[in-house]
Amino acid sequence: MTPEEQVQLQQGIDTIAQILYRNTPAKKLQTLEGIEQTIHQQTQELVLLVNGYFFIATMTATTAGYLRTPKSILGTLCITSEQAERLQVRAGSQISPMLERCCLRVSANVSYQRTAEDSELFTGMRVSAKTQQRLVQCQSFETPLLEEQVEEVSIDGGTVRLIVEPGGEPRWRQYKAVHLSPEKVHQGWLDVNCALLEWLTKQLFSPVVTCLGAGHDGIWNLFEQMRGATERHEILDWYHLMENLEKVDKSFQHLAQARSLLWQGNMDETLVLFEGCQDHQAGCFCQYLRKHRHRIVNYGYLQAEGICSIGSGAVESTVKQIDQWLKISGARWKPEHVPNVLAHRCAYLNNQL
Repeated sequence: MTPEEQVQLQQGIDTIAQILYRNTPAKKLQTLEGIEQTIHQQTQELVLLVNGYFFIATMTATTAGYLRTPKSILGTLCITSEQAERLQVRAGSQISPMLERCCLRVSANVSYQRTAEDSELFTGMRVSAKTQQRLVQCQSFETPLLEEQVEEVSIDGGTVRLIVEPGGEPRWRQYKAVHLSPEKVHQGWLDVNCALLEWLTKQLFSPVVTCLGAGHDGIWNLFEQMRGATERHEILDWYHLMENLEKVDKSFQHLAQARSLLWQGNMDETLVLFEGCQDHQAGCFCQYLRKHRHRIVNYGYLQAEGICSIGSGAVESTVKQIDQWLKISGARWKPEHVPNVLAHRCAYLNNQL
């Protein structure tokens, strides 16, 4: 922009501001929030739309076709079908791509009803809750492939409340979530382990892959079926290990010593501590240690040297964030909708929206 153009632009802005100010009721100018809302509404209705029409007409160089009126962050546009096609607006869409993206980002965090309210506050355009839901279901969210070699894989699971049939009792189904590092990619599937494994197979693995998980058999069975990694280094989540230790009777005098030994990976010495202990939970914990013997490592060394993670907190965080959305009070989901809901939430976590 030349200095002359900057002067012209500023003169035009000053003129617009004076006209809008003179035509604004005084009661709307008493607070900063009122000024913000007024300017937003006025510029959207009287300035942004005019700019939008000029840009659209200039870039497309056509007025052919029938009229379409999609909602956009500029306001409700009137553009022709030919203009929409040249600007890559999807046929039949009543929402512009940018407004659609705003809606998808907001609805990945809150309920559809809240999305309708929040998107109107942020953009000045109201998109109904039902439209928000349809918008998510018509999307095709791509499962990402990492550009870097995968060094760590962690898997965890959650549950979702489903509607079995109209008027029927809801039931719970499990879903699996996966977190890949170092690019911090999240993905989730509803009871489709084959799709999960197929996606993992497409990734480029480093020569040694660290597999992190809690103590559930379903997680380690999936790791066992994982293909593509030349060598797997399985690690039992340290924090899950400590949760199980805390279930032992608090009066057991060697709990602190057991924690210290396990931090160094000294599993056999830990078992010796529990010899003769009659507590039922202590017996269960010893059985748990023997089951995961090869997954209990020198956690202290790995953490001190920064070799790899010692906990599956990343994927547990993914599950918590998905659950926060899926388990909104009273929410029940149709089974056919859940895969897209999971993909939608993960696309948000992956910064794909």
